Amino acid sequence: MDEPVFSAPWHAQLFALTVHLSEAGHFSWSDWTQTFGAALKRHGLSKELDGGDDYFAAWLEALEVILKDVAGAEDIASLTDQWRRAYLNTPHGAPVRLAAD
Repeated sequence: MDEPVFSAPWHAQLFALTVHLSEAGHFSWSDWTQTFGAALKRHGLSKELDGGDDYFAAWLEALEVILKDVAGAEDIASLTDQWRRAYLNTPHGAPVRLAAD
C-alpha cells in the first residue's frame, strides 16, 4: 500500500490551489518560490521538513502574502465581509456559499 503524498487533506488543497493560481497567471512560479522561501526563513525552520503542518503553515503564509499583491485591500475587506455574513447565516453542517452577484 502506498503512503499518501500529503499528510492532511488541507495540505493537498493548499498545494493545488497555489499551482492553479500560478497557472492561471495570478503570479509567476518564480515569485512564488521567492515568497515561500522567505516565509520558511521567517518561520525559522531549521529542521528537516517532512511536509507536515509547520511546512504548510509557512506555505499558507506565503500564499496570503503573494495574494495581497493580487487583490487590493478593499477587495480583501469586501470578500472577508461576504464570507463572514455567509458563514453566520449558514446552518451548522451545511456548506458555506457566497451569495451570487
